[in-house]
Amino acid sequence: MAMSWSEGKQKKRKNEWKDINNTILDTKGFLEEKEAKMLLYQFLRQNTTFAVDLMSGVKLFPFQHMAVKSMMESDYFLGIWSRGMSKSFSTAIFAFLDAILNQGVEIGILSKSFRQAKMIFRKIEDIAAKPEAKFLAQCITKKSKQNDQWTLELGRSRIHALPLGDGEKLRGFRFQRIIIDEMLLMPERIYNEVIVPFLSVVENPTEREDLYNAETAMIEKGKMSEEDRHQWPNNKLIMLSSASYKFEYLYKLYETFEHLIEGRIPEDKESGAKRVVMQFSYDCAPKQLYDQNLVNQAKASMSQSQFDREFGATFTDDSSGYFKISRMSSCTIADGEEPAIEVAGNPSDKYILSFDPSWAESESSDDFAMHVFKLSDETQTGTLVHSYALSGSRLKDHIFYFYYLMTNFNIVAICGDYNGGVQFLNAVNESELFKKNKLKINTLTADFDNVENYKDNLIKGKQEYNLSTQTICHLQKPTSAWIRRANEHLQACFDHKKIWFAARATNDNYHSQKSKKIPIDNLKFLRNADVIFEKQSSSAKMIDFVEHQYDMINLTKSECALIQITTSPQGTQTFDLPQNLKRQTGPDKARKDSYSALVLGAWMIKLYYDMQHAKAAESVQTFVPMFIK
Repeated sequence: MAMSWSEGKQKKRKNEWKDINNTILDTKGFLEEKEAKMLLYQFLRQNTTFAVDLMSGVKLFPFQHMAVKSMMESDYFLGIWSRGMSKSFSTAIFAFLDAILNQGVEIGILSKSFRQAKMIFRKIEDIAAKPEAKFLAQCITKKSKQNDQWTLELGRSRIHALPLGDGEKLRGFRFQRIIIDEMLLMPERIYNEVIVPFLSVVENPTEREDLYNAETAMIEKGKMSEEDRHQWPNNKLIMLSSASYKFEYLYKLYETFEHLIEGRIPEDKESGAKRVVMQFSYDCAPKQLYDQNLVNQAKASMSQSQFDREFGATFTDDSSGYFKISRMSSCTIADGEEPAIEVAGNPSDKYILSFDPSWAESESSDDFAMHVFKLSDETQTGTLVHSYALSGSRLKDHIFYFYYLMTNFNIVAICGDYNGGVQFLNAVNESELFKKNKLKINTLTADFDNVENYKDNLIKGKQEYNLSTQTICHLQKPTSAWIRRANEHLQACFDHKKIWFAARATNDNYHSQKSKKIPIDNLKFLRNADVIFEKQSSSAKMIDFVEHQYDMINLTKSECALIQITTSPQGTQTFDLPQNLKRQTGPDKARKDSYSALVLGAWMIKLYYDMQHAKAAESVQTFVPMFIK
């Protein structure tokens, strides 16, 4: 694929070291130590690839050199890169190089989760641990890994990895550099209210004012010109991401950057900000960087729209499935508002639990999926506040998670898939955990699929329903008629905003949730959890668990967006993944189990409120009494 470069119409800056290579070549004779150090610094500052190789032994590809050099020279860097194109690695290179060459800077690393932010931090550690990176290792003077903050000191500079949800903690820092990995998942509110204000605060306002006044006096005396004023470095914002849908905030930011670079939007002349947008498709990458088999597998297993976004670095229009991603986005609670995700519910609130079981213990099997919905009696709506989806785990782990949900949320109704649900509930009720705690889940027998007698069965269900005996579970048989009605109902729920997706936990919600007392050490919510959390404390694991919940809600929306509807010659409708995705195998194959649990949950919310409002028909009097005189 051909690559192109557009310089734009931004105001060019003075570069006092532009000809440093020729300056060094022309320098003759003996150099004093101070002058030699200054020339070496200027040389390393301008020759990025050489500097990185010298300090760390890493030999950059040309596109990585362009990226790191652009990060060093610009104020706002937006990288829209293909998956697997070393976004985190390149950012790690910039972070340590900037910290070494610009002593005293505070660099903040943020991402969709604390775990992802720590990944960039670990990449710096991994690079420094190699024998050829002895100079980089010598520059690292201190490391600190607290539950909610990792810090790496390189002389007077510091690199911090922080959780995104802790807005108050973020406001306590004064970063000169902010690195955002996975910008696509950065909440717009946090970007505007927390990140942007960082960039407007300068480190040395008094010194700048004094110098400005002195330069003004010299200009008035004719001793210097306006163009010769000292140019102070601006704070930096480095953002990397894969492409998004065009209706999402990232695309709006991308367009704004393009318009500013091309001069279509007037720039604030006082700021003198310089922006760079780098958009790299997978076919721009060196052949050594990509496993072609991975690309071929992605082409075969992804929808064209998904492949274009994740590998082609192309912004695409709305999803083409039965459920539109834009409609689900409009049913998502804004960050900072409520309800937000929850790891333990409010005892005074009511919740519905849905589950789609899977018995296989292979990592390439279907997920065992569970959802918790927070109810609003006033609007008769439900908000997905907690989600679980895990493959390759033991039945014992699923039962424990189910028990955790039952004991930490006020569950007033349950809905599960009949196929596997009967067996799972039997295993739950016979488990030592449930017997020991005298907890038993009983099922309703009312036939809610009988459309003709639906009202009568609602009354029967209402009579059977008993919260004190936990007779609250409905096991739904997935007939073709019900599947059609349930999917059409879920579509209507999105249209009329009867189903909502919880907001990310931030600020007070974040602090509230991560301080909940739950059995976090015994909960398995990620594959390879033993390796991931090997040396982490309970508090650190809790941060990951809270952030993980928002990832799971996004997973549910992504699975829904993949669902396509097909009709057989007999008129039977099927709601399923596209054929190319159904053929996938392996641990990372496309799945639809969280979508299935969402369909069940939305259906149970309808049944619950229909039962609550069901009334027996009043008997008709056929005899009218009369008085006889």
